[in-house]
Amino acid sequence: MVKIRAARPGEAAELGALVLRSKAYWGYDAEFLASCAAELRIRDGEVAERRIVVAEDADGGRVLGLASLEGGPPVARLGLLFVEPEAIGRGVGRRLYRDALRRAAGLGFRRLLIDADPHAAGFYRAMGALGSPRPGAPGAEEEPPAGLVRFEAVPAPLAPWAQAWTGGGPAVHVGNVAEYNAQFGDASLDPRQRAARHYACLAAFYSPSPGALVLPGAVPAGWIRRLGRLLEWEGVEVYDGLAQGGFGLPADAGLSDAVRARPALAGRLGGAGLPLVPWGLTAGFARLSGRPWRPCELRYESKSAAHGLFGRILADGGHPRILLPGQWPAPTRRAAARLLAARAAAGRATVLKSEHGVGGSGTTVVSPERVRAAGGARALLRTLPRGPLLVEEYVAGPADPREPRDLTYDGFVDGAGRVHEVGGAVMDVAGAGYRGATVGPGVVPAWALGPLLAFGEAVGRELSAAGYRGWFDVDFVADGSGRLAPTETNLRLTGPSIAFMVAARLDALRGAGHFVRIADRVELGARLPGAALDELCEVLERGCAELGAVFLPAIPTAAFDPAPWLGVLVAAHSGEALDAAEALVRAEALAVGAAFA
Repeated sequence: MVKIRAARPGEAAELGALVLRSKAYWGYDAEFLASCAAELRIRDGEVAERRIVVAEDADGGRVLGLASLEGGPPVARLGLLFVEPEAIGRGVGRRLYRDALRRAAGLGFRRLLIDADPHAAGFYRAMGALGSPRPGAPGAEEEPPAGLVRFEAVPAPLAPWAQAWTGGGPAVHVGNVAEYNAQFGDASLDPRQRAARHYACLAAFYSPSPGALVLPGAVPAGWIRRLGRLLEWEGVEVYDGLAQGGFGLPADAGLSDAVRARPALAGRLGGAGLPLVPWGLTAGFARLSGRPWRPCELRYESKSAAHGLFGRILADGGHPRILLPGQWPAPTRRAAARLLAARAAAGRATVLKSEHGVGGSGTTVVSPERVRAAGGARALLRTLPRGPLLVEEYVAGPADPREPRDLTYDGFVDGAGRVHEVGGAVMDVAGAGYRGATVGPGVVPAWALGPLLAFGEAVGRELSAAGYRGWFDVDFVADGSGRLAPTETNLRLTGPSIAFMVAARLDALRGAGHFVRIADRVELGARLPGAALDELCEVLERGCAELGAVFLPAIPTAAFDPAPWLGVLVAAHSGEALDAAEALVRAEALAVGAAFA
């Protein structure tokens, strides 16, 4: 273990000698090192002024490296970062760099400039530092010293909303996705909740810093180690395979009750002093966490109740760029057929919705042509899941397919009832099926951002007044004429929320401005043995790093299904690198699938 502390003035000479030993590691001759000696010298009076810290062996107290953070706001410089030759490759440099970035953020620096030895260029790229300064940015007019390579980073503290979500520290993440879905009994969902068991893997990302994961199914042993290395998590405990029968529980028992059936585990999780974060609120989670259970909190998970809520907010007239589609309940299939047939006869497209559903399940977009091709409205309805339906006006999207159509607002209501804005995202939706989402600077078009944030906050205030506490989102479609139509609210974590969590973590680790994309299903084409999945992830991690991107396997367990797929996250500092990383991931996944098929 390594700990970071402030350097002491009396260590100046010793630290200067360490700097020269570290520089010599790259094979420079004595003459060159002598020419650098004056520039690299550390004087007693400079230690505090240059904000020098050291990395110290926590066991023996030996100094293994040092770094300086120099200058005054808004631009800081990483004047020194050197590691003892025998400690190179042991993570000391990474700890020093992350500490410098964290300190720069805390001191209010907007940019961190790094003039690196060419031999260290690969290290700084791996740390997320970017190339030479942007044109027009402070310091852009300066040339780096001869023989050095210029990098920069944008220091950022953990986002304020992430600080408020779990207090900025570790949390216990409870992957109760299937348990949450089951309480609504929607006919469009798989009764076995197989997909939900896979989506429980997203519990790794319920906050930027997990302390423990509680999972219903077994996960690959190396998966959390890979995530921990890439996101610099430490000491994450994993409790998996908990909702697979045993302990006197039925095979379909909820995850929360499965934990309670293990008193030692329940006591360990509850006594850790960490907040418990679920996918969504359930009666079982209330029993596990000791919070009051108020089923009425979740009433706006209903699509018709959410539509009514949207209407009440818009009745005040304060959201002129928000358009509410018409919606009509159809308690019987005969009633739904009449409504659908009338709309088709008038040449209007229709959205048919189940009262509940996830990821687009139970939602079908129906054109007049589709009604005719099916042989009429009643014949088409026979192909859909049983149960009551909502008939909703279809909102046509932008004419330009490059313009985002499906947008979402994410936020949460804290324990005191305060609404916290997280942000807006663009969703990838095919037909009515959700496939992923992208978050990042400028992802939501400028014309849409203000109305989206304002209406999302208004929904949050209503949820708070109704007693809801937790994460929520509001989904919208853009109508192509500068308006947004809200379609539903989800009172739980979501795919976009996972992307926001990862963006917050990477911004704090690697510098602000990350784009993050979650892709729900990357098809593999063949079931993979565990070793082959590990090898694929290694290939994808290296390939994305070469593009300046980060690859994170988000849902690994589906790779072993008869129809295998992989859920992934990719992140980068530019949209171009993000797109390239996703294309690489999909191509490599198909290639490895073809090899095993």
